[in-house]
Amino acid sequence: MQHLDAATRSAYLARLSPGSDIDHRGTHLSPALLNELLTALQDPATGRPQFGHAWFGMATFTGDTRFANAMFAGQAQFSMATFTDLAAFHGVFFASSAAFDRVTFAGVTSFARATFAGSALFGATFNDTAWFGEATFHRGVDFRGSVFEKVTNLGPLVCAGTVNLSVTEFRGPMAAELAAHRVLCFRTRWAATAALRLRYATVDLTDAVLEYPLTITSARTAFGRSPGEIMYEARLMGLATRARVASVSGTSAAHLVLSDLDLSTCQFAGTFNLDQLQMDGGCSFASAPSGVRRRGALLTKWTSRQALAEEHHWRFTRGQPGWTAAPGTGIRAEPVGPAELTRMYRQLRKSFEDAKNEPDAADFYYGEMEMRRLDPARPRGERRLLALYWALSGYGLRASRALGWLLSAMTATVLLMMLWGIPKEAPKPQSAGTLTGRHLTFRTDTPDPVYPAGPLMARLTEQRFDKSLRIVINSVVFRSSGQDLTTAGTYIEMLSRVGEPTLLGLAVLAVRGRVKR
Repeated sequence: MQHLDAATRSAYLARLSPGSDIDHRGTHLSPALLNELLTALQDPATGRPQFGHAWFGMATFTGDTRFANAMFAGQAQFSMATFTDLAAFHGVFFASSAAFDRVTFAGVTSFARATFAGSALFGATFNDTAWFGEATFHRGVDFRGSVFEKVTNLGPLVCAGTVNLSVTEFRGPMAAELAAHRVLCFRTRWAATAALRLRYATVDLTDAVLEYPLTITSARTAFGRSPGEIMYEARLMGLATRARVASVSGTSAAHLVLSDLDLSTCQFAGTFNLDQLQMDGGCSFASAPSGVRRRGALLTKWTSRQALAEEHHWRFTRGQPGWTAAPGTGIRAEPVGPAELTRMYRQLRKSFEDAKNEPDAADFYYGEMEMRRLDPARPRGERRLLALYWALSGYGLRASRALGWLLSAMTATVLLMMLWGIPKEAPKPQSAGTLTGRHLTFRTDTPDPVYPAGPLMARLTEQRFDKSLRIVINSVVFRSSGQDLTTAGTYIEMLSRVGEPTLLGLAVLAVRGRVKR
């Protein structure tokens, strides 16, 4: 248009009316020329410029470019365009697709309060501050390959589909408030501090690069500039408002902070520095099956605990009931095995311990020990020892199990003492003397305890029960009863003094692990 003489340009503009199709591909548009174009397309009823289809591919917009409050009824194509200064699209309504791929925004860019009824494509370079506050996307928005050089404010915005930030680079501080169905961050790079506040969304951070802290949290209340001005979220109704994390695989968690997020389906396999991951505000994991279940020929009671999604997937492939299968589509075709799960549980346990969260750390210690016990690559002796540790006390975390075994051991010890441990009668010392000249020598001997005789049921008397109970109670507190016992009773007491205090200690350890802060 700038090469046209005044009469030709005036004739061209006179032919335009609100809703006309525009084709200015490769055109240089100054603020004055753009203003003339917008004036020609202005709808008298609304006072807003109205485009039909608009093609501005490879166009160059010099100076301040203001499309504020314009309406694009057809396709809006700005592919490979260049904006040399301010680019103002706030309040613009895009009724169809909008393409800003391979666009360069050299100045401040604003899409605040813009509405995209169709698909939106931004594979652009933003050399200055970019604003997307209160923007609405009825379908999805694709920022793949975009570069944000300075401060970026993505939101608050509402997207009924996917916000795709994959292969996007944020070189300046970034803050995003996103109410969306999904947020994809495959290989996204954050070269400065960033914060994501999410509603409804499932975020995927696979292979993301974090050079500075990135905080991701769920927003409990609707977004808006003020409590009285909240954004319209009807297209997302029916979804849980709490945000979820699908994967952090391939990411270094050293700079990652997660707060109040649902991690029940999160994939941690392949994540680096998991022990440095920070989790605040009640992040939740999947739960292991609970209740009474069959274990071979035995019925066992399973206690609920936090478990990783990968453990669910691995156990499901082994045919264990109550565990969840892996999603039908995903990055990993095969579930990870016990060795990798052991590493993941160990590092997440350390993360909880560093945060002084001992109760949650206990669940991850249990998961770590389970994977060690079930890992066929570990020595058989180690696995048998862990199986015994699991059976006696649930790895020192199940107080009820240890107390159950303690009561069983005490009952068995009392019964054995009554039957064979306590002698028929308490041995009485016997003295004998030898007279040699004027010297009399005395020697006192205590005869060996005599095993009880008679029927077994006759030995179950109240007197023998009282003596046996005293012996067992002394054994639990690691004290000797001081009573005369048969040879069998002596060995029974020795075993009792070793086993029963150990079971009591395991029960105390389990309780401490749950109440320690």
